Amino acid sequence: MAFKFEDLRVWKIAIELSGEINQITKAFPLEEKFVLATQIQRAADSVALNIAEGSTGQSTPEFKKFLGYSVRSAIEVVSCLYLGKKRNIIREEDFTKLYSSYEDLIKKIQALKTQFKNENLTIHKLAVVC
Repeated sequence: MAFKFEDLRVWKIAIELSGEINQITKAFPLEEKFVLATQIQRAADSVALNIAEGSTGQSTPEFKKFLGYSVRSAIEVVSCLYLGKKRNIIREEDFTKLYSSYEDLIKKIQALKTQFKNENLTIHKLAVVC
């Protein structure tokens, strides 16, 4: 793989979840296509994009900062899921599955951030565990 982030499990999971979000938004009503659908899609994409962008930074603190942005975007997705459920455009089953998946992803991203306490770790070594 040519880029560091491609080895990270959290990035791969974020890519998969972004695809799932994209699929459910296709069923949103027309009045939500450019409101909630766009917002949740951008937030879901941002999770993976921030992991990728941060991984190519020059320092560990920079990567950790972008992992923080990634967590924030994931939280935004969860909040959008609540809005969609409240507006009766996201089914309970989809909400429950995606909520659980994002909860797990957030934990994994936070675990990745804590792995950097060991100064000798590199992103390639972390890819095995995260």
